[in-house]
Amino acid sequence: MRSRPAYRVFRVVALTVVVIALLAPLIWMVAASFKTNVDIYDTGKALAFTPTLDNYANVLEQANYVEFIGNSLWVAFAATVLSIVLGVPAAYSMSRFNMRKSALVVLMARVIPGVSLLVPWYYVFSNLKMVGGFSVLILSHMFVSLPLVVYIMMGYFDSLPIELEEAALVDGLTHIGAFRRITLPLSIPGVATAGILSFIFSWNNFMFALVLSGADTKTLPVAIFDFVGYASIDWGGLMAAASVVTLPIMLIALFVQKYVVSGLTAGATKG
Repeated sequence: MRSRPAYRVFRVVALTVVVIALLAPLIWMVAASFKTNVDIYDTGKALAFTPTLDNYANVLEQANYVEFIGNSLWVAFAATVLSIVLGVPAAYSMSRFNMRKSALVVLMARVIPGVSLLVPWYYVFSNLKMVGGFSVLILSHMFVSLPLVVYIMMGYFDSLPIELEEAALVDGLTHIGAFRRITLPLSIPGVATAGILSFIFSWNNFMFALVLSGADTKTLPVAIFDFVGYASIDWGGLMAAASVVTLPIMLIALFVQKYVVSGLTAGATKG
């Protein structure tokens, strides 16, 4: 019993250290976004400095980041919706008809590094005159988001009692009708979980967009490179741009984390 207070103190200290280690880079990034480049290099002004909004004005006005935000939203939204439309029925079929070999192929798509496919993708899409368009970005993002949706939804469908569908078949519904009226409404938490994770991936993706995007389809992660020059780096603008990319998706993840956790744990057990 005497060790319990010591354990509590150790737990609080350990959690505090972990939280500080995780939040310190983010806090420094946000603070640097309100500094001039001179203040960023001045260690004496790490905490005490005169804040400025010039970096954000440069990002949102001069650098035309509003257009890049729209590009990222469109690519992430389209890739997520298409992945859900294709992945949910595929996951249901694999779950209900024991298509384990097909599921293994989907799992292999999750294992294969995306960078190994960039050169073949670029060669094929360049011959099809698609490089630089939104369609190639959406398709490349779906390479990861679609298997992710299938992987999550297979576990979720496995956890739903098949007796509900059998009762619907007895009442006269077809397999498609039972899926549309019974199984799909019950799987909305899993669909929301898969959609949220897919959207976060597409929003943060850098590698595919760097190679396959064009000047008019540039997304936010790629647009950050505009502040990195050959001879110098605009650290203030870079930190402001990184904050624009990071903070919105962090807020979304913060508010929807309970839905993500509930959706993942709901498919963790069967029966």
